[in-house]
Amino acid sequence: MKIVFFGTPAFSVPFLTELIRDPEIEVVGVVTQPDKPAGRGGDVTPSPIKILAQDAV
Repeated sequence: MKIVFFGTPAFSVPFLTELIRDPEIEVVGVVTQPDKPAGRGGDVTPSPIKILAQDAV
């Protein structure tokens, strides 16, 4: 089964992780919010889902 995953917050990471590990599921795309400034310095940081998706490629 092919799916596209939509999610941004950290609580979505375990769900995407399980989908990636499942041999019957092919994650063909991931949609998440753009990188945003965070912290006192305003450093632009990617969402946890973006980090996971890039590592999985």
